[in-house]
Amino acid sequence: MTEGAVSDGSTGCKGTGGYDDIAEGSSVTVYDAAGTVIATGYLGDSTLASGSCTFDVAVENVPKGKDFYKVEVSHRGTVQLSGADAEAGRFGATLG
Repeated sequence: MTEGAVSDGSTGCKGTGGYDDIAEGSSVTVYDAAGTVIATGYLGDSTLASGSCTFDVAVENVPKGKDFYKVEVSHRGTVQLSGADAEAGRFGATLG
C-alpha cells in the first residue's frame, strides 16, 4: 500500500481513510477460474518503510494444479496469479 499507510503503534503498519480496511488480519480470498472460493486466509505481518506498507500473505490449503488463481484482499477486487507463481509463493499487488 503506497497511500494512507501509517504505523500501527507497534512494529507494523495499517491503512487509514479510504484504506482503513487494510491491516494485519484483513481477509484474503482465493478463487478458481470459475469464481468459486477455494481458500481463505489473511494479511500477516506488516512493514512500514518510506511511506509504503508491505504485508505477508498467509493462505493455507490452496489446491494445486490450477492454471491460474484470483486473489482478493478485503473487498478490493481480484488480482490474477498464474498457477506457477502461486505454487512458488510469488504474489504481489499494489494499492494506492
